[in-house]
Amino acid sequence: MAVFDFRGITIATGKSVRGVRDAENAKALRALLRRDGVLLTLATEEAAGKATKKRDLDLLKWMRRVSTGDVATMTRQMATLVRAGIPLVDAIGALVDQVEKEDMRAILTHVREKLNEGTSFAKTLEQHPRAFPPLYVNMVAAGEASGTLEQVLERLAEFMEAQARLKGKVGAALAYPALMLIIGTVLISVLMVVVVPKVTAIFDSLERALPWYTQTLIFVSTTMAAYWWLGVIALVAGGWFFRRWKATPAGLMQWDSLLLRLPVFGVLLRMLAVARFARTLATLLASGVPLLKAMEIVRNVLGNALLEKVVVEATTSIREGESIAEPLRRSGQFPPIVTHMIAVGERSGQLEQMLESVAGSYDNLVETRVQMLTSLLEPLMIVFMGGAVGFIAFSILMPLIQMNDFVQ
Repeated sequence: MAVFDFRGITIATGKSVRGVRDAENAKALRALLRRDGVLLTLATEEAAGKATKKRDLDLLKWMRRVSTGDVATMTRQMATLVRAGIPLVDAIGALVDQVEKEDMRAILTHVREKLNEGTSFAKTLEQHPRAFPPLYVNMVAAGEASGTLEQVLERLAEFMEAQARLKGKVGAALAYPALMLIIGTVLISVLMVVVVPKVTAIFDSLERALPWYTQTLIFVSTTMAAYWWLGVIALVAGGWFFRRWKATPAGLMQWDSLLLRLPVFGVLLRMLAVARFARTLATLLASGVPLLKAMEIVRNVLGNALLEKVVVEATTSIREGESIAEPLRRSGQFPPIVTHMIAVGERSGQLEQMLESVAGSYDNLVETRVQMLTSLLEPLMIVFMGGAVGFIAFSILMPLIQMNDFVQ
């Protein structure tokens, strides 16, 4: 079979497209593309090795641009089509025509080609790790093996949509305080570097001592104006050394341990990790993924090295015959209520339901804590920025008032 580098025009929209496709000859390629809604305009046969390498590079480029939202939407649509009785290959073909983004369309086209060649769905998805993480691939593999692919796809869609909703709520709640912090920092920096030196220049002609707060303001302003570049260098160098340190296993473990010990944010980060752990494990187990394999996958979604170590040790204990709850309780990193509910779920045979309850409860707690935190941050930031601007104004105006009184 020959490999062609082709260019064409979509029949529906008239957009130009290009790609790499396998076909017996140019005539067969034209027929294949017409079936996909593309009019062939140019086809160049390439050496198999060169074409395969080019296609792999193109797919790698596309996979970098695939977002979780795109995958979740595609999964929901695929689940609907498969549940309606449409064969998987035809369902993916319909999605190729449905999706608007070129990156997702390219990956789905490649998946459909591999399915037509006889490759399993899970093995095909495994070739696109940046679009389909191990959790996705293993759930699809379990669905294929058990004949429940449509239910697995629906669970995947619900799981990814729930994660996206939680992430969106947290991001939206923190966006306003972050914006205020950036604007306030820029405003105060401009005042200190540009405005204050010009205003305080008139104090040089005074033959009297300035108040301590005005002297402090002038010193800080002069230092910032003269050595701002040193601050930038220190910031960049500090960031570089921090990234190097955090890239080491020991540094990452120390940093993640420190984050979990923070007074307010540590509790919030732990809640997020527990909710992610419970929902992911429940979704995997309900989809038929074996427990040990599910624990290995869950470890990669926690986002904290210390908690990942706990899950690894728990997996080893489970392999040796222990329950899930006991090693988690022994670590001291999971809240007692969580380990208790997991233990009850194990004894009653309702582990998936218990994990879903834990995930839902902690999702609600995270949302409540974030809202409470942002409601406190906003007035605190306003007070801080107002106090900074007020100090600048007070330090400038008081000497002027005192000078006016002295003249009178």
